[in-house]
Amino acid sequence: MRTIDLDFSPLYRSVIGFDRVAHLLEGMSNNQNTKQGGYPPYNIELLAENQYRITMAVAGFSEDELDIESRENVLVVQGKKQADDTERQYLHQGIAERNFERKFQLADYVKVTGAQMDNGLLHIELEREIPEAMKPRKISISGQRMLEAEAE
Repeated sequence: MRTIDLDFSPLYRSVIGFDRVAHLLEGMSNNQNTKQGGYPPYNIELLAENQYRITMAVAGFSEDELDIESRENVLVVQGKKQADDTERQYLHQGIAERNFERKFQLADYVKVTGAQMDNGLLHIELEREIPEAMKPRKISISGQRMLEAEAE
C-alpha cells in the first residue's frame, strides 16, 4: 500500500482557531486505520441532515462481547471473543473470530443516540445537536439614526 505524506503547515499559517482541525487531519492522514485493517467491515450512512448510522458486520459476536464507548469526540467499538474451549477441526475457516477495536472520530456536537444488533449487524445511531448559541442568526443593520439616538 502506498502512503502519501501531506504537509498541513500552510493550514496552521492561514487560519486562526482551527488548530484542532489541523491536528485531526494530520492524525487521520498518519493513521488511516492501518492498525485496524479492514476488520470488521462497516458502512456510514447519512439518514437526515444531522442524523447518521454506522453499521458494522460483527457476525459471530454476541451483544455481551461488544463494547461501545464515546469519549472526547471519539467513538470506540470493541469486540472481545470469549474463550471457546471446544476443539474444532476446520476444513476452511472464513469467518473471522478475532478481537477488534475500531475508532471513529466524531465531529463536535455529534453524540451516540442508540445501538442495536440485527442479523449479525451492529447499528449505531448518531445525531448532531448544534447548541442554539452556535446556530446561524440574523443580524440587523442599524443605520445613522441609531447613532444619533445614542448621542442624545
